[in-house]
Amino acid sequence: MKVSAYFFLILLPLSTSFFYPPKNEILKALEKAPFFETQMIFEGERFPNVVVAKDGSVVTSWGKENCVSRRSIDGGASWQPIVSIDKGINGGGLLVDEDNGYVLTFIEKGEHPPAPIESYISKDNGQSWQVRGIKIHPDKNGNLPSMHMNEHGITLKNGKYKGRLIRATRYYGQGNDREFWPDHYSNNIYSDDGGKTWHTSDPFPANGTGEAAIVELSNGILYYNSRRHLSTDGLNPRMRHIAFSNDGGQIWQDLYVSEELPDGEQDGDYGLMAGLIRLPFEGHDLLIFSNIDSQSGRKNGTVWLSFDGGKSWPVKKLVEPKGFKYSSLGIGRKNTTSEGYIYLLYETGNKSDMNAYGGGKIARFNLSWLLEGKNINKYLK
Repeated sequence: MKVSAYFFLILLPLSTSFFYPPKNEILKALEKAPFFETQMIFEGERFPNVVVAKDGSVVTSWGKENCVSRRSIDGGASWQPIVSIDKGINGGGLLVDEDNGYVLTFIEKGEHPPAPIESYISKDNGQSWQVRGIKIHPDKNGNLPSMHMNEHGITLKNGKYKGRLIRATRYYGQGNDREFWPDHYSNNIYSDDGGKTWHTSDPFPANGTGEAAIVELSNGILYYNSRRHLSTDGLNPRMRHIAFSNDGGQIWQDLYVSEELPDGEQDGDYGLMAGLIRLPFEGHDLLIFSNIDSQSGRKNGTVWLSFDGGKSWPVKKLVEPKGFKYSSLGIGRKNTTSEGYIYLLYETGNKSDMNAYGGGKIARFNLSWLLEGKNINKYLK
């Protein structure tokens, strides 16, 4: 009996994991050393999107006249040669189908309506692309959406609509001139058959909007974050507009304007396409948003971090002090070379002139870098 008790006491220090729960995944991620780097991966043109395929390949799309793709198979350390998708404008909405691993994208044969839309699919994680026919149904107003220029799409993971593909879109009215802005509105398309047939949602509950991003929160509610060109209701068009859906992206409601997230430079109303992702920590809603933190000029590219599904954004950090325009965010996958990395693809340039573009730069960083010097216990509940 004494021997058994003595033996147990010897083993006790080696078996603490038996008595204590596993360390929180977020805290485990923060054990890694802070990491941040940038690389220029596209020269000229514009319009960024980035996703991470199921095998961990980082897949990007880019282009205003010739839509191209480029990918990394080592977590973003190096990049393979550029692959042509097709002529036309990158419409955004790059999307990974979580059921089969296929990557989808969209190209418009013109920047503003009317512009024919083509869909492309990659069955090899971004190595090659093939055009495929799709059907897009109009919204309840009889309007067909434009793809341009929105954040990547997602596959829904929870509840009744699990497996649904969804991406933000917009309605341009008769064009992009200021006289048409009151008729503009954000919306989205969604597909339940792997991207062959798409339905268009009801309009986002604010006109003058366009260019947006969608994430799915841990409770299955969808969070929609939109740019706004023109305020038609007295709300501030210089801050991001938010709405929610609890029916898989068909109806958007509970509109409010963020008091923390800017929509482009703050001396004008034109706004700026932004990036948005949810970090893959089960049971937590850590969101990252990218835009500029600038009173004047498209510069000071910044990322914001929310711990509560976008209700508050207590952490922000500068990524690019020089020219920074449209941006897109991607997140690495477990058990691949991309695990633990956050990817930010953005238009850059050394001038604050909105028409001056210097190519596409990608930043790769981790949560430890973003939270360096912060007391994590202050934010985690």
